[in-house]
Amino acid sequence: MQNKRGISQAFSQTPTGVILRRATVFDVFDLSRVLIRSITVLCRADHQDDPLAIAQWIANKDPATIRGWITGGAQIWLAECAGQVAAVGGLHDAEITLLYIDPDHAGHGIGAALLHRMELDLIAAGHSEARLEATRTAQAFYQRHGWQPTGHCSDRQALSCLTMRKSLHPAEKG
Repeated sequence: MQNKRGISQAFSQTPTGVILRRATVFDVFDLSRVLIRSITVLCRADHQDDPLAIAQWIANKDPATIRGWITGGAQIWLAECAGQVAAVGGLHDAEITLLYIDPDHAGHGIGAALLHRMELDLIAAGHSEARLEATRTAQAFYQRHGWQPTGHCSDRQALSCLTMRKSLHPAEKG
């Protein structure tokens, strides 16, 4: 369900037992594990189990690279469930750059909660619109949460990538 401003209401509550927080350099091994497992297991529609495609996709998902993202000021979010990292999200300017769910936690509303949290962060930063590049695997998920396709990604030839946008108009003050 959506309100008139495009913010998802159906998942505005974080699932019980899930903690959403900014990632630190101490999380890099868990973040790497989630990213690699999500891509390998959940994104088969995109990589077709092609080892070369998978290797290229996960090449920059190692702990050292992720540490560089965090120390470089990237906004990396995570969702913890029962003390384990269950999802990873990332923001840069008005763009969602990462949203990956560990396969063991898919389908429980954790990705939706993390997406909503990042959308709130974008609103707090003064953005009225957000954008992202969705894989074939994620397109329906984003559309369920109010994101609209705007075209195909120009720089990702190997993936069925779709650019998407969403209005993030904050609620009017009364």
